Order: sequence, then structure tokens, then C-alpha cells
Amino acid sequence: MKKPFLLLFAVLYLQTVSAQKESVTITIKNDASAATINKNIYGHFAEHLGHCIYGGFFVGDTSKIPNTNGVRNDIIQALKDLKIPNLRWPGGCFADTYHWKDGIGPKEQRPTIVNQWWGGVTEDNSFGTHDFLNMCELLGAEPYLSGNVGSGTVQELADWVQYTNFGGKSPMSDLRRKNGRTEPWKVKYWGIGNEAWGCGGNMTADYYANEYRKFATFMSDWSNTGGITRIASGSNSSDYNWTEVLMKNIPRNMLGGLGVHHYAVINWDKKGSDVDFSEKQYFETMQSALKMEELVTKHAAIMDKYDPEKKVAMIVDEWGGWYEVQKGTNPGFLYQQNTMRDAVLAGATLNIFNNHADRVRMANLAQCVNVLQAVILTDKAKMITTPTYHVMKMYSVHQDAKLLPVDFKSPLYTVDGKSIPAVSASVSKDQKGLVHISLVNVDAVNKNKIEIDVKDLGVKSFTGSIITSSKLQDYNSFENPNKIVPVAFKGFENKKGKLEITLPPYSVLVLEGK
Repeated sequence: MKKPFLLLFAVLYLQTVSAQKESVTITIKNDASAATINKNIYGHFAEHLGHCIYGGFFVGDTSKIPNTNGVRNDIIQALKDLKIPNLRWPGGCFADTYHWKDGIGPKEQRPTIVNQWWGGVTEDNSFGTHDFLNMCELLGAEPYLSGNVGSGTVQELADWVQYTNFGGKSPMSDLRRKNGRTEPWKVKYWGIGNEAWGCGGNMTADYYANEYRKFATFMSDWSNTGGITRIASGSNSSDYNWTEVLMKNIPRNMLGGLGVHHYAVINWDKKGSDVDFSEKQYFETMQSALKMEELVTKHAAIMDKYDPEKKVAMIVDEWGGWYEVQKGTNPGFLYQQNTMRDAVLAGATLNIFNNHADRVRMANLAQCVNVLQAVILTDKAKMITTPTYHVMKMYSVHQDAKLLPVDFKSPLYTVDGKSIPAVSASVSKDQKGLVHISLVNVDAVNKNKIEIDVKDLGVKSFTGSIITSSKLQDYNSFENPNKIVPVAFKGFENKKGKLEITLPPYSVLVLEGK
């Protein structure tokens, strides 16, 4: 009986030793030349898709749900609390079928449109340019309009710019005043088409570069007096040739931003459940999400070749997790729940954007309400915020703060012989001198111990907030809307200027030092 006992003891001992990982040492560089984290990295996306606009943001001014000109007050307040910096509209694929003049004027006179991309539903155009731009004013957010290149004309897009931005007398500004808006909205951000390589027209990079130049020419004058930022439809994930062709063929003075789209997807043909997933599926989703580091780095290197002064912003205007729709919902509406997996995904992705703030200056989570990795879900009069919402609210402290670059070697999280970095981090210092440290433990099983030397940061004390839960598959429901919310974090010690932190599995933490 002794040999089996000794063998069992040896196995248990080895398991205990292997579980006791060494601490991760993170070095923070107080680099005066580091970039400022642009607040627009924390932007959102609202497409005419499922119940994002109709039944989400917009319920109509006759609804019993409290609203301002048809837009839900509770959503407005929730997004203001999130410090939403910008909002992209009307798409997405929908943008290249949308004709903006159909969405202005008396609502009862507006023509309908069939949303051919998302469910084939008929929309009445009751939510249009005025509704969206006035909503952005309520939010205190910059509008980001995505123009129709795929099925639209140069004149149509040029007219939209004049309608929204021109303060003098002109056919479009007169039409705006006739429709009840005297002063222009001064829209700064303009997307010239969306996913031109796919639903925006199935164009080649060379063809789209010429189309972009044509459309961009007529949106402004010689010197871009209005100061608009023209943004090119960017690559599909790792299509580096697309970035190369556009950076080579579009003059710098015509290009304010270049897009990149990347979704964390296990398999486009078999995406997996939003809530009933295994650890292996979680790992594969995070493996796809963390590819963002490689994508941003490689696209930035191409941009640096043609734009060493980094005048052109990288705009990651679609990102997030994409799973199969909730059972029983319309497949074309892309409604999915939002679990701890999504909280970890959001935290790790935002850390990547923060650390590349020299080039990434805008990003848009897809999508804001009721679609994909939404921060808000609604069910008639009910509204809840998701784990992703809470991560973005915690991370809002980084908006317009000075990046403090970090250096560390992450331990690995391994499943079925494949590995990804287990720890993600970014650090910033705001104008008040507050230091914020964002940490994510991607590992679904093991704690990770972190050591950070903070002696040179000029802070004396730290407080922390953390998001985690008992299961990766946990989520906020309409029955239990506060299952996952930030709570105070006490799992750290400040020993003579050295922070010692123990991160629970699948958790997102923000520490504030003052």
C-alpha cells in the first residue's frame, strides 16, 4: 500500500508546485515622449441592424418609455456615464445601401428601405440624420458618419457634408434649415465607404484607392478648410496588401484615417454559443482576440513606411467577439449575450489599443445596443448593462491620459498544447497626476501574481476595482442585471514602492494611484 500512496503524494506535490507560478514583473517607463491615449479609442458603433436602432436607441416620441425626441433616456444616461467619445453610424454594410436624403424631412413622407443585409426587414427611415446627430449632441459624443460609396454617388456624399457642416447659404444648408436645424452640426469624422473589399462593393484595393480619391476630392476644398477627417475603408483583418496599396496610392493630404476590422471568431462557419462554451472555445476566442496585437503592429509598420510622422490615424472601427445568435432570435439580428469572456476580451483589446496609442487613435466596439458585443441590452422597457459596459467604464480613466509604456514577459495560458499570453496590461497618467494600471488575467484556471515597481510614479496609495465572477459563462440578465459589476479589489499590497498583486482567473482590474 505504500507505493501507491507515495506515487499519489508525488503527483499531488508536482501539481502544487506547477500551480505556484513565479510572479510577473512589470516595469513602467515614465517616457516623456510617449503618446497620449486618444479618448476616441473608446468609441462605439450603431448600425441599422436588428434592434440596435429601432427597439434599441429609438422607440419613437409616442412611446411610453421615457425618451427625448424618440431616443431612450436611460440609454442616453448610461452612455454618458460611460463617457462615450464618438459613435459610428449608419453602418457597417447598411451604410453602402443607405441614402441619407430618404431620412430627412417630415417622417410621414419618408420612403421605406429594405435592410437587405440584416434580416430583410422593411424600415421606415424614421431615424435619420437629424435624429442621429441630435442624439450625439445629447450624448456629448462626436458623430462618425459612414458614407455610401458602394451604391451612392460622389454628389450624394458631398451634399451630405454640406447639409451637416455648412453654415452659409447653399442648397443643402437651406434644406437643413427648412427641416428645422439652423446651425450646422460640424461633423468631423467621415468614413468613405465601409468594407469596400466585401459588402461595400467587392472592390480590389487598387480600384477602391481611386474611388476614395474621387469621393474625398469633392467632400472638401483644396486645403480642407472645414477640417474634416476623411477615413478610408480599411483592411479585413490581416490583409496587409490592402493597407500597402492605400497608403501608397492615396496622397497624405487626402487621408485622415485608415480603417482596420477584426472580430474575435472561432470559426466563421461554426462560431459557437454565446453562453454555453467550453474552456477550449474560450481559449480559441481569446487567441483570435489577442491577434489584434499582431494586426496593429504589422499594419502600423506599413503605415510608418509611407507616413513616418504618423499623421494618418489607424481607425479600428469594428472589433469585438462574434458568436452564434441567442437561440430563438432572428439569425440576421446578431443578438448575443455578454459573459465574463467578453469582459476579458474587451479589457485585453483595450490594453492593446492603449499601448499603440501613437498610431491607433480611434476604435469602435461592435455594437452599442442589442447587437454582437453590446454594452447595453434592452427588452421592451427594460434595460441592462453588460460586463463589457463595466470594463469600458472602468477603463474610461485612460481617455486622453499620457501613456506610460510597460515592459514585461507574460506567463503563458496553455490549452491542448497551444499557448497565449496570460497577462495583459496598460498604464497611463492623467492630467491630475493620477496613475491608472489596467490588468487582465486571461487564464481561465490559474491566478497570476504581478509585481510592479511604482516608486518613481509619484503616487503614495492605490485603490482598485475588479470584474470577475464564479464562472466564465456568467452574464447579466434581465432577471439578475447586477450579477457582474465592478467591486472593490483588496488583493494587493504596496511594500515600499513595490505593488504585489494577485489576479484571479479571468478577471479585469483597474488600480488608481494618487
